[in-house]
Amino acid sequence: MHGNPVIQSGRTGSQNPRLAALLSVIPGIGQFYNRRYIKGFILFALSVSLAATLIPALAGGVQGLVTLGEQIGQDDSRTFIVKGILSVIVLLILAGAYATNIRDAYRDARRLQEGQRIPSVKEAFHAAWDKGFPYYIVVPSFIMLALTVIFPLIFMVCLAFTDYNLYNSPPGNLLHWVSFDNFKALFTEAIWTKSLFAVLTWTVVWTLGATTLQIALGLFLAVIVGDKRVRFKKLIRTVFILPWAVPSFMTVLVFAAMFNDGFGAINRDILSHFGVLIPWLTDPTWARIAIVLIQVWLGFPYIFTLFTGVLQSISKDWYEAAEVDGGSRWDKFRFITFPHVMYATAPILIMQYAQNFNNFNIVYLFNKGGPPVMGQSAGATDIMISWVYTLTFKENNFKMAAAISILMGLVVALFALYQFRKTRSFKEEGVY
Repeated sequence: MHGNPVIQSGRTGSQNPRLAALLSVIPGIGQFYNRRYIKGFILFALSVSLAATLIPALAGGVQGLVTLGEQIGQDDSRTFIVKGILSVIVLLILAGAYATNIRDAYRDARRLQEGQRIPSVKEAFHAAWDKGFPYYIVVPSFIMLALTVIFPLIFMVCLAFTDYNLYNSPPGNLLHWVSFDNFKALFTEAIWTKSLFAVLTWTVVWTLGATTLQIALGLFLAVIVGDKRVRFKKLIRTVFILPWAVPSFMTVLVFAAMFNDGFGAINRDILSHFGVLIPWLTDPTWARIAIVLIQVWLGFPYIFTLFTGVLQSISKDWYEAAEVDGGSRWDKFRFITFPHVMYATAPILIMQYAQNFNNFNIVYLFNKGGPPVMGQSAGATDIMISWVYTLTFKENNFKMAAAISILMGLVVALFALYQFRKTRSFKEEGVY
């Protein structure tokens, strides 16, 4: 295909880029103006077919997103939200394609005006394939990600601005947009305010305490086992890794039975000999201590394994140089071991904090967030994620669960972003 001779002649044209962009308000007309007839016909035919088939459905979807239904008992507001979100996403994609059409006409007209050669349809196709090949590979994965992750998040955000709860649930009732009322209730109504700050405070304490302890224990054991005077290193490392090899949910269930106030092995077989019986499951303080200890048990093997590998990469010459300079064991740990380990593992350790912030399994499997606390909608050991689970699947209070989830996501995102920006390993890689 040789293309139109006017397009490929290289002579200065009289095309007006602004006029071409203005004509492209109707897709394809600007390309006709630039004598790109094949592209213009394709764009025009595609736009007409899309307008005839999609626009009515998209308009209905957007309208449903605004009204959330009109006929009680027949219209399901949840369906209207889903269709509305999909309609808005498709409209944004079409708007991007529409803007690209106008830009394409403007760019081609400017090239003709400057006397540049515009490639033929065949050449343009090959160039687009060569340059856009990575995008063609990534787009299917991105679409799947959008459908499985991004779309549910948007749906959850929408629920946070509705009155969706047990007493107002579709299809028996219609949902209504309530603006920021749910977020205001979290900070103005006593039961929600007390529950929010109690759960948030405990979640932060739990995250910092349990994660820091498991990191400290893992580092301590890795340093001790790595000492050259310790024998049977392989056996010791294998034993320390065993808690990591057992599925965590099984371990938590076993510990829940061991910590039971009545028949648990800890009270009955150990503490009873000292005349002590601790209410592990019924006292808020002891219940919190118990789940912190369980998390340390579950989390330290991974940290131990991680630090063991890092310690083996530290050059022995550094320690020998420290001995020559008269450095003590503490000096070696403080100035060689600890900085090297933290520098190499900081991003992974940060993710350990983020993971424990949302560690639902241990809280729910141990005692389902209990014991209950008077005047709160959350239990004493409930963290944010387990509280959201209770509100969603037990109390059907979807609006408040969605609002709390948004706040929880913001806290985790801001914490992770701040920590990553302060991490030297990321800065030196040029990420920030």
